[in-house]
Amino acid sequence: MKQEKGYSVRTDLALEAHEMNVKNDPSSSDSDGVEVLEKEVHDIKTTYVTVDQAGAERIGKKAGHYITLESQAIRKQDTELQVNLAKVVSGQLRKVLSDSGIKESDRCLIVGLGNHLVTPDALGPLVTEKVLVTSHLFELQPETVQEGYRPVSAVTPGVMGLTGIETSDMVHGIIEETKPDFVIVIDALASRSINRINATIQLSDTGIHPGSGVGNKRKEISKETYGIPVISIGVPTVVDAVTITSDTIDYVLKHFGREWKEKDSPSQALSPALNPFERKTLTEEDHPTDEQSQAVLGMFGQLEEAEKKQLIKEVLTPLGHNLMVTPKEVDTFINDMAHVIASGINGALHPGVEDGEAQSYSR
Repeated sequence: MKQEKGYSVRTDLALEAHEMNVKNDPSSSDSDGVEVLEKEVHDIKTTYVTVDQAGAERIGKKAGHYITLESQAIRKQDTELQVNLAKVVSGQLRKVLSDSGIKESDRCLIVGLGNHLVTPDALGPLVTEKVLVTSHLFELQPETVQEGYRPVSAVTPGVMGLTGIETSDMVHGIIEETKPDFVIVIDALASRSINRINATIQLSDTGIHPGSGVGNKRKEISKETYGIPVISIGVPTVVDAVTITSDTIDYVLKHFGREWKEKDSPSQALSPALNPFERKTLTEEDHPTDEQSQAVLGMFGQLEEAEKKQLIKEVLTPLGHNLMVTPKEVDTFINDMAHVIASGINGALHPGVEDGEAQSYSR
């Protein structure tokens, strides 16, 4: 992946990796091994990213298919939007299963990665608590199982820091004993954008690297490792302090840029807004000129984005302040996101589930 001059941006999202590559190398295009298609699916922005081997080398993500869903349903705590998001997750997961050649009768193992003791990392364990598990019924009481359900088992292997066992090895042992036809793995991710925290769901057929979001890569959980399809579902729940600082500076510049464009005199840009708490959206069009950026930030304003991030990292890291940060409402966000994903998984795996949304949202 084309990195930013010594600064390794933390992101587990293929879409972000592609965006970073395009930003760093404007000459790159979809013909360079990454194909991107955007759609609106039930009012939810859905982006399909296809990466071939050439693209994998360019953006640093495995070759395969990635689907990114972007919605403010969780952050707005809007139950109606969350139900809609769960339906879209279900539909997109069915698409991934179909494209991977998985049949409706195939046995599934759901793996919830993460540490249940650490809230932003507890997404996987919470999802496994809410999914519909049926394997034991097929074995012990097959006559009670109706049409439209498949054998599903679920496990939460924990993290190596608690178990002392490589997570991938533990999952491998479970697969050897239970013989599932495919695996769905759920994990918390890291993003390079504060806008995507708890507002993005990524589905892919490439598997996952446990702990990669916080720079703690373990053995991968993938088809290459186990010989069966591995579908991953991830949600970014943390972002590092360098990204937050850099994004904040960028928002300040865009705020001034918008003020400069709207007012006759640049000096008036410092006047307070009529409603400082009014939610607004800042875009690249609001970014001021290089001269204006320098006027606001002095020498710092002359630096390229990559140089700014590298400088911020060099300042924060020795101080021990390059933290991984999550929103203060993370408890509610994680619980709601677990409901959404579990509901989506139930609907995708069990066509017989007529009201998966109501099941998942009964609290």
